[in-house]
Amino acid sequence: MSSRKTATAKSKKPAQPAKPVRAVAPVAKAAPAKPASATASAAEQLAADIQRALHAGDHEVLSPATLQKLMTAACRLYSAQVEAGSQALPVGEVTPTDIMVTASGLMKAGNLAVFELGMWQSWTGR
Repeated sequence: MSSRKTATAKSKKPAQPAKPVRAVAPVAKAAPAKPASATASAAEQLAADIQRALHAGDHEVLSPATLQKLMTAACRLYSAQVEAGSQALPVGEVTPTDIMVTASGLMKAGNLAVFELGMWQSWTGR
């Protein structure tokens, strides 16, 4: 087959259908997932490092962008676990102020009002 025929034959591939547009923000590609035990160990180490930094008065231990990525992953993981039947609460020992500040930030990030949260809770029983 001549190079001209080969090029023509290659260019006649069927068109791929367009992928649907997603409404959520794209997630950066991460390294391949580690085994759960390694991931859990790394998460526990990170939590301990953050707690130590906060105890020392370092509120900049993570950049805002890094904290946002961590909160996004934790929020998605918690939601997935609840959907799978987990009854675990999302946090351990925190103050009511910590919870209110974080809940307010989460609701603002999701463009949600307290009324919407109340309606969702009454519909789902959660």
